[in-house]
Amino acid sequence: MCGRFVATADPERIAAYFGATPAAEGLGENYNVAPTQDVLAVVERPGGERRVEAFHWGLIPSWAKDKKIASRMINARAETLADKPAFKGLFVKKRCIIPMDGFYEWRTGTPDGPLAAKGKPRKQPMFIHRTDDELLAVAGLWTAWKDPEDPDERWLHSVTIVTTAANDTMAPVHDRMPVLLAPGDWARWLDPKQRDTGRLLDLFDLGDDRSLTMHAVSTEVNNVRNNRAELIEPGSIGDS
Repeated sequence: MCGRFVATADPERIAAYFGATPAAEGLGENYNVAPTQDVLAVVERPGGERRVEAFHWGLIPSWAKDKKIASRMINARAETLADKPAFKGLFVKKRCIIPMDGFYEWRTGTPDGPLAAKGKPRKQPMFIHRTDDELLAVAGLWTAWKDPEDPDERWLHSVTIVTTAANDTMAPVHDRMPVLLAPGDWARWLDPKQRDTGRLLDLFDLGDDRSLTMHAVSTEVNNVRNNRAELIEPGSIGDS
């Protein structure tokens, strides 16, 4: 899964990187993006214009009675996108790219390592990012929802991150990871006229293991209230 990531790029930088138009205000640098927070994503609108827009992280399907469901729909498994009712229509028509500096994952602790409060091995947070420190282009799905109890409320746009089986780099830490799109695949993924799910699923390979690297960081990242650049600096369990 992907439950926490880093996003520091402003709309202008994202737009320049993906060949898009910055259509959203900046959200500020966030070194500890958590579910239900707002994030920036790249979408392609009818007519072919790519835009950088703001979304709520945690998908709220159009049929949802309230927004509480969002916290349970932060990720969508690539293997079931074409089948699950909440995702299959969006997979065909509403795809996006979620730019990230990198993401966090937690490596399982060892019996001889530090222990958590309940006496169980404490997990070590890891920061995963590109070796060249360029932005990660993460596959996502988006939709729009309006509160059925308040028809005058504005539409709320939300996203979910598509995940797949871990590649060789990620496997020692976790069995899942976000789907990472290569620059040559951006156009196919974003094009709303591309509705061949077979061709889209072809994009979900394991990627080039050499493009990612990782290092241990302080467990301060475990607390979503912590949000500063030091969170991604090399550290260890004992730092907090």
